[in-house]
Amino acid sequence: MNVESLAIADVKLLTPKKFGDHRGFFAETYSRKILTDAGFHDEFVQDNQSLSREQGVLRGLHFQLPPFAQAKLVRVIRGAILDVAVDIRRGSPTFGKHVSAEITADNFRQILVPAGFAHGFVTLTPDTEVVYKVTNYYSPAHDRGILFNDPALAINWRLPESAAILSDKDRKHPVLAQATDLF
Repeated sequence: MNVESLAIADVKLLTPKKFGDHRGFFAETYSRKILTDAGFHDEFVQDNQSLSREQGVLRGLHFQLPPFAQAKLVRVIRGAILDVAVDIRRGSPTFGKHVSAEITADNFRQILVPAGFAHGFVTLTPDTEVVYKVTNYYSPAHDRGILFNDPALAINWRLPESAAILSDKDRKHPVLAQATDLF
């Protein structure tokens, strides 16, 4: 598995090796040892899966506060997403900055988003399925978000803002400057 740091070094892009023949392929999609060697020491406790029927479904930007903060290891098993991680760690030299990566079933990449980041993605194709591991259980009392189109973040979601398909919850998140609960 190839592991590389993105522009914010704590966010990692992982590309598993595929071994294929006429029958299909085999791949090791998760290795605790490889992540430990890359400096990630948290333990994943749960796997989640989402299906987005339409292109342009935008989920995020989400995070959970301590003690229920979550790191995520995200991959796509069908379709394609643009995945975004925003550093919300006060005092970090990259606070308020973001990184993004295209994660697709075809490119087989995964993104490792550590705790302390708001996370979101937009579907680039219809019928996109995303699976991700998390390091903590969902806690409604600790669930927070940042508005996806916060002008200060200047995230290029690769679609017109009016075309984004959002939940009511995601439309109501505060901008980063007004978010009182961060890391």
